Amino acid sequence: MSSRLRLWVLAVGGLGVAVLFVLACSDLPAFGGLWHPYGDRAVHAALARHTANTVSSVNFDQRAFDTLGEESILFGSVVGTVVLLRQTRDEDRQPPEPATVAPPVRRYALIALPVTLLIGLYVIAHGQLSPGGGFQGGVVVATSLHLLYIAVDYRALERIRPVGLYEVADAAGEAAYLLVGVAALVTGAAFLTNFLPYGTFNTLSSGGTVPLLNAAIGVEVACGVVVLLARFLDQAVEIESGDGSGDGDGNGNDEGEAGT
Repeated sequence: MSSRLRLWVLAVGGLGVAVLFVLACSDLPAFGGLWHPYGDRAVHAALARHTANTVSSVNFDQRAFDTLGEESILFGSVVGTVVLLRQTRDEDRQPPEPATVAPPVRRYALIALPVTLLIGLYVIAHGQLSPGGGFQGGVVVATSLHLLYIAVDYRALERIRPVGLYEVADAAGEAAYLLVGVAALVTGAAFLTNFLPYGTFNTLSSGGTVPLLNAAIGVEVACGVVVLLARFLDQAVEIESGDGSGDGDGNGNDEGEAGT
């Protein structure tokens, strides 16, 4: 197929997508209008299943299968990063050099670390009750751990971040989401159907399977982000070429000195 023909195929396909997009948007409710059929149905379904946070009900109940796809994208990204950035035979791990941290930065980062970690766990645990959930809380939890990198140095972060365990936990979070869906099949319902008792409205045990799926997402996102940052940080501050030149980036810059 010639380049000219490929461009024509791309143009025809793009035009078809544009036409379908315009047709799909033509029946949407007007902005600021009083008629919102999709929103009203989502709220009604959330309340019927005792889920106070409608967004979490949509993510983990009404369209839980779509959320599985979103989670799998992150999981696939983590796996790809681990494979592509793994240490090769011609690379040598160099211990990062310590660096002086300004006392105010050290003080406030150490104070913010437990507070941020607690906030992240709270956001995950209350995902079915208030704004937030596993995606948002997972990122907050992963970020809180890296405040130790800012407050002390990279070696301190490594001591609380055994990457292998986080990789296992990342896979466990992905598997837990799938297992909840399979459990629904065992009961005779469809995959990822909300089959558990809905519980008491506006409590931690409400929402049926929503809290379980939300927790699985929280574990997968938190551990996935930690693994991603670990692999990129290892490349940036730890790994040197094994050619003896000490130039990790090929530009005469000693990467081992950046490990602070």
